[in-house]
Amino acid sequence: MGRSRTVLFSAAIVVAALAAVAGAQLAPGFYDATCPRLQSIVWRGMARAVRREPRMGASILRLFFHDCFVNGCDASVLLDDVPGSNFTGEKNAGPNANSLRGYEVIDAIKAQVEANCTATVSCADILALAARDAVRVVRFSGLSIGQLLLHSQQMKLLPDQRVAGCESENFKVTF
Repeated sequence: MGRSRTVLFSAAIVVAALAAVAGAQLAPGFYDATCPRLQSIVWRGMARAVRREPRMGASILRLFFHDCFVNGCDASVLLDDVPGSNFTGEKNAGPNANSLRGYEVIDAIKAQVEANCTATVSCADILALAARDAVRVVRFSGLSIGQLLLHSQQMKLLPDQRVAGCESENFKVTF
């Protein structure tokens, strides 16, 4: 029961974050005239990343959540520290330090987008599209929610072990 509440709460947070993006004027077709290959570039980048590392879809969704949860979906979570200054980027700040991953995937997708449409698509939009496609790639990989739920019931962990595992960034699930 406790795990169900955690999953439900997490899903509600993700939906709220996605709703914030929807209100930010990113609509299907927004870049059709200025960057017609954008959708396929992001899709291919995410498909490649998830094929190499199956957990990357979840990592990109988590990266997007951490970006949106603080001050809206502005891609500030992608900011690096500025050497020689007092500026600490969100990437290395507090709870994000050594916690988030997938930056290299977003950087690779951004490089491909820039090669095709220079200075056209914002990093925030690339991160939002990558999070959307991360979910789509995992969904189309053939693993159903039913399989995930069945597997979680078969794990047979004690309740305190489940909670401890969910709180740790080192928790690993294998299929």
